[in-house]
Amino acid sequence: MSDRQPMTLAGKEKLETELKRLISVERPDVIRAIEEARSHGDLSENADYDAAKERQAFVESRISDIQNKIANAEVVDIASIKSDTITFGATVDLLDLDSDEKVTYQIVGEDEADVKQGRISIFSPLARSLIGKKKSDVVEFRSPKGEKEFEVLNFSFK
Repeated sequence: MSDRQPMTLAGKEKLETELKRLISVERPDVIRAIEEARSHGDLSENADYDAAKERQAFVESRISDIQNKIANAEVVDIASIKSDTITFGATVDLLDLDSDEKVTYQIVGEDEADVKQGRISIFSPLARSLIGKKKSDVVEFRSPKGEKEFEVLNFSFK
């Protein structure tokens, strides 16, 4: 079984930028903070030392997490997708059939999802119901607010 996670090229670049910053800026800063706190003497009651060690644990954990995500990523160049149905990476224009409101979402990897920015996870109920659909199809799915119905107005890969 593959544990590969789909990710857009932009999502991978964002993770790589964060990883570079963590390794080249955050890690050395934490090491300096620990050395400085150690120079203050007794470590048993040294709040600066405890805070620096906590920060170090967070930074190292995040570095490891990002490295694993990049290693397990199946990077998809959306611009190269040619599909007549909705797939990962598609930007989909929808009409909410209850409210008559138009919404646009891009289907992205789990770490890239940000509903406020119009990016939904491939694993979200809406994205799962959209995969394989075409223009004019109606999708039904269960949202946290109950059953929802959307009509696919259009979709593209950009």
